[in-house]
Amino acid sequence: MDTAELIVTTVGLSLAVLVIWYFFVAPHQVVSAVSSSTGVQQIDVTVKGGYSPDVIEVEQGKPVQLHFYRDEDASCSEEIVFPEFNIRRELPAFQTTLIELLPQQAGRFSFTCGMGMLRGSLVVK
Repeated sequence: MDTAELIVTTVGLSLAVLVIWYFFVAPHQVVSAVSSSTGVQQIDVTVKGGYSPDVIEVEQGKPVQLHFYRDEDASCSEEIVFPEFNIRRELPAFQTTLIELLPQQAGRFSFTCGMGMLRGSLVVK
C-alpha cells in the first residue's frame, strides 16, 4: 500500500467511526414533557439540523402535544414522520407545527425527517 492509499483508508475509517459514535454512542438531550392543567403533556422541539430535544419522555395513556418549530429551510427537515402512530406532517420553515398523539403503550418510538436522516425518539413510560 502506498502513502495515498494509506491516507485514504485511515480517513475513511476515521469517518466511519465518527458516524457510528454520533448515531449510537453520543449523548442525546432527554427532556420530559410538562403536563398542563388539562392533563395534556406538552413539549417544544426545535428543528435545525436535527431535533432539540431529540429524546422526549412522556407518560402512557395521556395526550401529548409536540410543538415543532422549524428554524431552517433545509429540504431534509420539510417533513416529520412518526411511523408507529401513522403520522406524517409537513413542517413549514420558520413556523410551529402541532403534532397531537395519544401513546397507548409503553416503549421507544422513533420519529424522523421524511428522508430518515434526522432522528429522534419518543419514550413512553
